[in-house]
Amino acid sequence: MGHVKKIPLRKCVGCQEMKNKNEMLRILRTGEDEVILDTTGRKNGRGAYVCYSSECFEKAKKTKGLERALKMAITSETYEDLKKEIDAIEGK
Repeated sequence: MGHVKKIPLRKCVGCQEMKNKNEMLRILRTGEDEVILDTTGRKNGRGAYVCYSSECFEKAKKTKGLERALKMAITSETYEDLKKEIDAIEGK
């Protein structure tokens, strides 16, 4: 009997779907209350996961899912910065 490696699942704060952690984008609140994109998935801080689509990001913004997950208010400038980074990753 071989050992089957467990794949960590995370819930998207936009569409509320459970997906493989590696297929999602991690948004991080650092110790200095800064909101950044964690492309490595290994930085310290409170994280929230969003699918690699701008639709899920917009849904998370609209429903304040990101703010609830990170337990802090997020400014519109921060949302704009994150949107630009996500669009760059998405290749738009």
